[in-house]
Amino acid sequence: MSAIAAIIVVLIFTIFFLLGFSVLQLRNAGINVKDFLSFIDANQNLDRLYSFAKEYDKLSPQEQVLYLAEAEKMFDAFDKIPVAVWEDEHEKYSEVLDRYKDIKIMRWNEAREAEEKIEKKFNKERKSA
Repeated sequence: MSAIAAIIVVLIFTIFFLLGFSVLQLRNAGINVKDFLSFIDANQNLDRLYSFAKEYDKLSPQEQVLYLAEAEKMFDAFDKIPVAVWEDEHEKYSEVLDRYKDIKIMRWNEAREAEEKIEKKFNKERKSA
């Protein structure tokens, strides 16, 4: 019975030692533990956004808004972590970023066209009045 208790104590000590060592390594690398945990979540989000960007050519306006919001959260988390940590994911990150830029530009163009239509209609009504 005491041998099992000793093994459990050693295992618990080992787990705490490894956790402490991991936190120390993160701090030595200049990474906040909370930021690293956010990065882990963002990395999973990157995989989802990457597959989404590959599968869908046309997104509805609601899907675009969701994609942009999720991508911005992911970018924020990745910005807090040194590039050397996530350099293997650079291709996926670039693909998501390109899709993000395309959607932003497309939405900006649509908004500009809508403003021009409204302005033309306003000017036409103003001239006729």
